[in-house]
Amino acid sequence: MTPEQLPIEQYDAQLAEKVSRLQAMMAPFAAPEVEVFRSPVSHYRMRAEFRIWHDGDDLYHIIFDQQTKQRIRVDQFPAASELINQLMPKMINAARDNRALRHKLFQIDYLSTLSNQIVISLLYHRKLEEEWQLAASALRDALRAEGFDVQLIGRATKTKICLDRDYIDERLPVAGKELIYRQVENSFTQPNAAMNIQMLEWALDVTQNARGDLLELYCGNGNFSLALARNFRRVLATEIAKPSVAAAQFNIAANHIDNVQIIRMAAEEFTQAMNGVRSFNRLEGIDLQSYQCETIFVDPPRSGLDAETVKMVQAYPRILYISCNPQTLCDNLATLAETHEVARLALFDQFPYTHHMESGVLLTRKA
Repeated sequence: MTPEQLPIEQYDAQLAEKVSRLQAMMAPFAAPEVEVFRSPVSHYRMRAEFRIWHDGDDLYHIIFDQQTKQRIRVDQFPAASELINQLMPKMINAARDNRALRHKLFQIDYLSTLSNQIVISLLYHRKLEEEWQLAASALRDALRAEGFDVQLIGRATKTKICLDRDYIDERLPVAGKELIYRQVENSFTQPNAAMNIQMLEWALDVTQNARGDLLELYCGNGNFSLALARNFRRVLATEIAKPSVAAAQFNIAANHIDNVQIIRMAAEEFTQAMNGVRSFNRLEGIDLQSYQCETIFVDPPRSGLDAETVKMVQAYPRILYISCNPQTLCDNLATLAETHEVARLALFDQFPYTHHMESGVLLTRKA
């Protein structure tokens, strides 16, 4: 497969293989049948990063083949959003014809939205002077004159130049409501927006009769917290990355949600606070005891939950676990299955045409 051709005719077979692989991995935990959520077969990625190859007077986007490490020229990238594909040739043409934009440019990153906003970052192996800023401003104005809602950023060692701002606002239709999500350049966001909507709607479905409050670890920009707020009395969520916390606070206000509280803490620190091991100034004014959290939501990094957090999570009657690595999910389930059973299981095809699987499980405490 080349980056400019997707094996669309193989999509169904590849998805079926993932379903059977996940079902087999989950068999030891007596999991129910997999609920399967398909991705669009093209233009599903909202972000893409390309190295820039200089070839005499020419330059172009490249990616590296993961197996052979060979470089591959990329003029169009059908895995990425249509907006990214529209802007790729425009960025190359602009950089090719302008020394201030092209000199020592080594990478271009694109972050787009379904709301048709995009932030483009140009990365350089040199200091960025006023000449760059003037050229980049002219390019931004030209793109906006063509109707593109674009933000441009220049990056070099210890330098970040935002011509306007370093974020865009996504709007997602989730179970009958439109949600606004601020997405900050260089911060984590779900790469497949269509899949993200399905993940949020599945999480809403499996918690629709939930009682009490929700505790969420690793909340990012509030992606799940905001969507799930309608199913719970209150939501208490933790996140360690400062830009994500700031985006989450904006999102709470922008969506007029009044029952979500975000704390800037690592999951491990929050576990220590809940267990009374340590006290934290960041928790001043927050009465942890006033929360009646009967459901805990976790969406951990690829490494899964650490042993202490797994133990803490077991204290909750209902555990909603989204995983980008079914292997570490199974490792965690080896312990969680002592006290809980798998009530729902889902496969979200976040990364078509790869072996990667995103999955979700709802665990309920054994009688």
